Amino acid sequence: MSVKLLLQSCCAPCSTVALERLHAAGYDVTVFYCNPNIFPEEEYNKRCGEQKRLLSALPHEVGFIESPYDHESFLAIARGYESEPEEGARCRRCFELRMRETAHAAAERGFEVISSTITTGPRKRAADVNVAGEAASAEFGVRWLTEDFKKRDGYKRSIEISKEHELYRQNYCGCEFSMR
Repeated sequence: MSVKLLLQSCCAPCSTVALERLHAAGYDVTVFYCNPNIFPEEEYNKRCGEQKRLLSALPHEVGFIESPYDHESFLAIARGYESEPEEGARCRRCFELRMRETAHAAAERGFEVISSTITTGPRKRAADVNVAGEAASAEFGVRWLTEDFKKRDGYKRSIEISKEHELYRQNYCGCEFSMR
């Protein structure tokens, strides 16, 4: 029996290499689309649709859970950090918010392990995501899988798979502050 893993996904392109590697490692993966940071809501819906489209095209089954879109929760944790650069304190707070939601969902649904696709992005520090994931996992009694999916040419591979599937690749992280 394989280990049930809930994978927080920021977008389809970043999930490509994570899904490939986790499947090869034998995990039973369900994608958790939890992104209250994405703005505007139309962008959120577009990215969510691309995530679902990718999953339906894979040769193996991957579950999918969508967290309700709650941009106000992101704005609340971003308040006072609006001028921070990408990779700064606002991003770390955003990771904490999303990893807590993921760990909570995992604990409620019987998942043993959680991880995140955010570490695929070249402008995201895997160490910051992993710290947030470890703290959230400890709080909710699940295990955190420490990863840096961009390593071992992971980001390059994500671009290749994205091209194969003709995935929409956004040009900003997601929040209105990263649009600048």
